[in-house]
Amino acid sequence: MAAPMFERVALIGLGLIGSSLAHVMRREGLAGHIAGHARSAETRAEVARLGFADSVHEHPQDAVRGADLVILCVPVGSCGAVAKAIAGDLKAGAILTDVGSVKAAVVADVSPHVPDGVHFVPGHPIAGTEQSGPNSGFAELFTNRWCILTPAADADAKAVEKLTAFWRACGSHVDVMAVDHHDMVLGITSHLPHLIAYSIVSTAADLEEVTKSEVIKYSAAGFRDFTRIAASDPIMWRDVFLTNKDAVLELLSRFSEDLSALQKAIRWGDEDQLVELFTRSREIRRRIIEAGQDTDEPDFGRSHSE
Repeated sequence: MAAPMFERVALIGLGLIGSSLAHVMRREGLAGHIAGHARSAETRAEVARLGFADSVHEHPQDAVRGADLVILCVPVGSCGAVAKAIAGDLKAGAILTDVGSVKAAVVADVSPHVPDGVHFVPGHPIAGTEQSGPNSGFAELFTNRWCILTPAADADAKAVEKLTAFWRACGSHVDVMAVDHHDMVLGITSHLPHLIAYSIVSTAADLEEVTKSEVIKYSAAGFRDFTRIAASDPIMWRDVFLTNKDAVLELLSRFSEDLSALQKAIRWGDEDQLVELFTRSREIRRRIIEAGQDTDEPDFGRSHSE
């Protein structure tokens, strides 16, 4: 049997991403020992019951001690405090990374606490579901999804190469890009859509009294798909919007302008503009399916009981 890629991997946070990483590392034999940390005693007990980690620790320092790879799987707003707490226990030569969907804020918060000899390579696996908690993880979460790494210009090349190999072994494609570019790209592909979904669901909830629960009854008309996005972890997304606020506000301003143009087209009966917009949007959907990032199965590939 081949030797593991890392002798000890520490997962700080054992929700959807952390637990899924544990499952895929166990399946692929990527870690000799998987150490996990969760603040909640209830979560630690559940992880112990599920058995996807070799050890579960109350304090993050105990989890990272002796680890070759440390992955911060906590909300982006917590990364700096965690990095400060574990700094004195990080092993020389270890790779420190994260899974946050905002990179500039994480780099600013974490970098001051990284000891000399520890290689900080920020990362972001673009994979997830609306579920959370240790029960939500599964080994296939990263299969054929992208993971973006945003190393500094002076980052250790071997550390970047090894982390790239790790994510590929987890099933991901890997890209490398600049921090600011990442935050703008994810602002439009992830953060703005989530913000819009939260807003639409909130508006619908306010209308429930008027519509006498018909919003829920007829949700399959389209509203249901917004609720899936809006069911994501509230704390995680609070931190995302507050730490990537410059990109989100810029994109929200652009979206508001486009929405105003659409409003005018409907008001004045501009059929050509509407058809052009809808045709262009449908083409984007086709390209996403061709890229293997979604399915063209009926009903978005949802499974149905007989």
